[in-house]
Amino acid sequence: MDALARERTLIGSDDGLDLEAAERPSREEAMAAVRTLLAWAGDNPEREGLIDTPKRVVDAFEEWFAGYQGDPAKELSRTFEDVQGYDDMVMLRGIDVQSHCEHHMAPFLGKAWVAYMPTGKVVGLSKLARLVEIFAKRLQTQETMTMQIADAIEDHLSAAGVAVLIDAEHQCMSTRGVHHHDVSTITTQFRGVFKTDKVLQQRFMDLVTRK
Repeated sequence: MDALARERTLIGSDDGLDLEAAERPSREEAMAAVRTLLAWAGDNPEREGLIDTPKRVVDAFEEWFAGYQGDPAKELSRTFEDVQGYDDMVMLRGIDVQSHCEHHMAPFLGKAWVAYMPTGKVVGLSKLARLVEIFAKRLQTQETMTMQIADAIEDHLSAAGVAVLIDAEHQCMSTRGVHHHDVSTITTQFRGVFKTDKVLQQRFMDLVTRK
């Protein structure tokens, strides 16, 4: 199963329905839903301070969830083969992760470290950062997002190995529920030689923690 098929399965509902097939509400309907939530919270959507809030929230949602319009395959489609025989790790450190928990729609913020072992071709470095952004700008679990990033690189770059680590703090845990602050969640995925070669895996981890 390729990365896009896996992505759809992971994003879809538990009964296997394709959420992308659902009819998308209009912008006006989305703004009306925000007004309903404001009233449900106990405030007056028509008061001066809130009159433009539905528009602002919808504008923010368009930015926060722009990843649904992104195409991971397209981002990784342009590669370069003139690398003079380079055959070692390519790694991006400390990529910003700004995502939202699919259970509470609360933000989780952190960093991602992504590496792969090329097999004769490499991709532009900005494309790896863009790949992380595409998956982050969706309703997510951190575990699923970590897998999706690894799947896309493994499938579309034919990499000999892929390593992904995400370290993030979830506001659904720090601002509600158990109210535990400064607790970060770390998720990892190791594929190919990063999984079988423990020395290479340790090199990756050493570079993650290097100041």
